[in-house]
Amino acid sequence: MATFVLVPGACHGGWCYERIDDRLRRHGHRAHALTLTGFGDHARPMSGTVNLDTHIQDVVDVLTAESLEGVVLVGHSYGGMVITGVADRVPERVDSLVYLDAFVPEDGDSVWTLTSEAEHEWYLSAGETGYAVPPLPFFDPRATAHPLASLVQRIRLTGDLGRFRRREYAYATLWDGPSPFTPTYERLREDPSWTVHPLEGRHNLMRDVPDDLLKILLDVAPPGPGH
Repeated sequence: MATFVLVPGACHGGWCYERIDDRLRRHGHRAHALTLTGFGDHARPMSGTVNLDTHIQDVVDVLTAESLEGVVLVGHSYGGMVITGVADRVPERVDSLVYLDAFVPEDGDSVWTLTSEAEHEWYLSAGETGYAVPPLPFFDPRATAHPLASLVQRIRLTGDLGRFRRREYAYATLWDGPSPFTPTYERLREDPSWTVHPLEGRHNLMRDVPDDLLKILLDVAPPGPGH
């Protein structure tokens, strides 16, 4: 039995994994689809104090409170920033990392530094409040505003992602325009320590290609006793 912790992207909650988490459980695994501070059941008036560190700590708290070990961390989009920070803070609890069309930051990176002017224009539409970035029109109707601070805060890392058993990257090939994740995909596919999966889906891979993602996750699951 493996333990998967599933982290959503910007503006989304754990519900974005609804086509994945139940199927993982039917295969005998544990699956925790998290909703981070400021969204869904955790919604509260958004403030400038919710940042990337807040969301990293959300996940660390779940891992420690539930005594989870040997975890496969899965992050979509912005969630890649979060799972990278979690793996750096509590590496002893993490087995593998799976990035779903997501950011894979190095020390000092932020979502802002890893994106272009097109994404920056969206982030700065937080001007109405100064800190809440509205969901884009094509997002799921359940999507809510995202804290700007989490997108501009630079991540601080002290370790090497290479310490983990598996590192997987699923890349969406059907963006309408340029994908902000193409540079990451091109970098990682040349790195033999990563396994890269180009998938014929849009950015929301969990909705578009759940069968493909399930195969990837089941393959990544740590081997059981005796294997």
